Amino acid sequence: MKNQWMHFFYGVIKVTAAGRGTERFVNDCIRQGIPVWNVRKEENGLSFFIRLKDVHALRRAARKSECKCSLQKVSGLPFLIQKSLKNSGFVIGFTLFFAVILLLSNMIWGIDVKGAKPSTEHKIMKELDAMGVKTGRLQFMTLDPDSIQKKLTDNISELTWVGVELRGTHFHFEVVEKNEPEKTAEAGPQHIVAKKKAVITKMYVEKGQPSVTIHDHVEKGQLLVSGLIGGEKKKQLVAAKAEILGETWYRSEITVPKKQTFQLFSGSEVRKTYLSVGSADLQIWGFNQDLYAKYEEENDIRPLRFLKWTLPLGFGQKIYREKEVYEKQYTEEEARAAAIDQGKKELLGQLGEDAEVKGQKVLHQTNENGKVKLTVLYQVIENIVKTTPIVQGD
Repeated sequence: MKNQWMHFFYGVIKVTAAGRGTERFVNDCIRQGIPVWNVRKEENGLSFFIRLKDVHALRRAARKSECKCSLQKVSGLPFLIQKSLKNSGFVIGFTLFFAVILLLSNMIWGIDVKGAKPSTEHKIMKELDAMGVKTGRLQFMTLDPDSIQKKLTDNISELTWVGVELRGTHFHFEVVEKNEPEKTAEAGPQHIVAKKKAVITKMYVEKGQPSVTIHDHVEKGQLLVSGLIGGEKKKQLVAAKAEILGETWYRSEITVPKKQTFQLFSGSEVRKTYLSVGSADLQIWGFNQDLYAKYEEENDIRPLRFLKWTLPLGFGQKIYREKEVYEKQYTEEEARAAAIDQGKKELLGQLGEDAEVKGQKVLHQTNENGKVKLTVLYQVIENIVKTTPIVQGD
């Protein structure tokens, strides 16, 4: 019989049937819908197993037969509970012990911070305390590691990066602090050359002999400032140093759909508490809160632990944030402006903070399949300095 293990929860009874027609009696039971399994031949008849809830049906069937049935052995959860009630003190004590161990296994018992100076570690501990991450607090009552990491890096300026890991009952923090740039050693003799083709727009030479002037057109690798100074009779090698900005041009191709969809969050949210059992989530709190027509779900259900083992149980919340979906139809001019702005942002992201877009020129524009495609030439002012050492014999 399939899924016999499920009968443990309902109770199982071993029955012995003796007398005439025992085989016929077993067949009658099966025909009447009484599940029977593990049928065996005994000295005085047959033995088999039935469910606790089928006892009355078995007795009715036995009255109509020439067999005499006797119950030999009982097992299963109902009988286990019945025995436990007779020893309620032991059961209560074991339950309390299990509950206490379970509670202690899901508390925070240690916070370790590595890689931070004492002053920075003090700030981290103070910030964690404000977030509720402290010894003796239940783990599922605190923020998840990703949220803790974000808050620490946002609120403590000394941190470049912090890794947050929850191992058992301990939080471990690996810290990388911001370091002031070390003073670089005095550079050796060097020239300054152009790192790309450009037209010079600004030039300030601190050390070295200028080889070009403002408005000059320079090629990549061309000498801008020489590290060789002095007259013909007394030449001196120095580390050329200068700030030189040049006008460069970049060609970009950008495609923007005329119809775009945006998602905006209203700031309203609903929190519902769940108990997770295996892959099933059972709601235990927040029944009177209705969900929004459109929302985004965030799952914050965390597994429970018992000593060093992770149980197939979890506890936590599901957060439903209300969102609104908008569709915007751009005109051709609006799509063109959006494409130019998008290309500008992408270009600056590649060039860095020192670069500045001074202008742009649309070289080509097409409008196909609800999309506007542009080819744009951007005029950029950026640093074109590149140093190259002076080797003996130059």
